[in-house]
Amino acid sequence: MTMGDHFSVGAFVHRREVLHGRVWLSTPVRVVADDGVLAVLLAEGAPFTFPAHPFGPHPWSGHQRWTATDVLQLHRPGDAHAVWGFFRSGRFDHWYINFQAPYQRTRDGFETLDHGVDIVVHDDGWSWKDREDVAEQVASGRLTESDAAAVWAEAGRVAAALDRGERWWLPRWRQWSPPSR
Repeated sequence: MTMGDHFSVGAFVHRREVLHGRVWLSTPVRVVADDGVLAVLLAEGAPFTFPAHPFGPHPWSGHQRWTATDVLQLHRPGDAHAVWGFFRSGRFDHWYINFQAPYQRTRDGFETLDHGVDIVVHDDGWSWKDREDVAEQVASGRLTESDAAAVWAEAGRVAAALDRGERWWLPRWRQWSPPSR
């Protein structure tokens, strides 16, 4: 599965959301690249596993599988966000910035935690999605006030880069599409 400290292209690894030190959600993803950017494909139909957690059920716990799209997820070391490319029926739909804990590698995958707020990237600009989620996560105990401040700092950096027209992922990933089934 791994080649040194990288995953083999084509391997399935586990993408896990870890809350307060315990796995809250796990799903298999296929490695597309691992060469400075960890690129994985969350395929339509990928199953979700929700281990029992003292915090309570994961917000997606009513879903057994990922549905409606394939998602290319691009992770850079240290970034508190990932860039997601959504594909419907094999055709590119849109880009999305998912704010999350910087990913941490494990032997068989990686761990992160979704922070709620997102940015949807359009051809002619961008828009916020789920801005209220950060405050809700603080109120529920998923994030601390300090964590929330860090999320908003990252969101501000990314928003400013988007306003400058920066899309670090486009040169390499603009023409990518998921493999046919």
